Amino acid sequence: MGYRTVAVFSDADADALHVQMADESVHVGPAVVQQSYLNIPAIIDAARLTCADAIHPGYGFLSENAGFARACEHAGITFIGPSPEAIELMGSKRLSKIAMINAGIPCIQGYQGADQDDATLAREAERIGYPLMIKASAGGGGRGMRMVHDARDLLEQIRTARSEALHGFGSDELILEQALIEPRHVEVQLFGDQHGNLIYLGERDCSIQRRHQKVIEEAPCPVMTAPLRQAMGEAALKAGRAVNYVGAGTVEFLLDARGQFYFWR
Repeated sequence: MGYRTVAVFSDADADALHVQMADESVHVGPAVVQQSYLNIPAIIDAARLTCADAIHPGYGFLSENAGFARACEHAGITFIGPSPEAIELMGSKRLSKIAMINAGIPCIQGYQGADQDDATLAREAERIGYPLMIKASAGGGGRGMRMVHDARDLLEQIRTARSEALHGFGSDELILEQALIEPRHVEVQLFGDQHGNLIYLGERDCSIQRRHQKVIEEAPCPVMTAPLRQAMGEAALKAGRAVNYVGAGTVEFLLDARGQFYFWR
């Protein structure tokens, strides 16, 4: 399409294929990612040096970092992805669930309040019932997540989840949710532009997991029906509109044995 490309690279990737194929390349630091691919000023400087007017963040590293998206905005560089506000909102399980409830999207019964003391969490756990899930609000990949079957184990599991969340994500904020036993994990792919247009492009089943990490993604979902696909797709669109989503994104749902689905993240 006539676009010229600039690759950034660390010492570890000096001979990587993307560096060889790009029109230009800029060294951004040593192999340690905190000093290269996570170094926001270095990435912005590389864009300025080469007069780049847009940055595609790829995946991992700074791709879901609201501070990086905001730094691009302040530098007058187009961040190819969601707005900083959308990244911040969807990066928090607590805030995103509140937003989805307000948008009328089915959510699992739980607690997503700001009060995080032990007494409040224990009281809310009793209201929700067991088994329940403790989840790090800022987390992903299964870290800071615990299933609790008995109230006697709750406080110890809260302490463990808090510690893991704080070390893994810099925040010990938690949410509680009723545990669904053996649900399917189904994701719907969204694409949105800067003019408010959103579409969904089918679903994939990500139920085969190890330690809450996906092992296999299967498309289409093997139990999907046309009415269910439409309902989940429309719910995903509603979720995207609730946060003014731009770019490619995924809305995750849990699907129970009765065919009822719930917003997951």
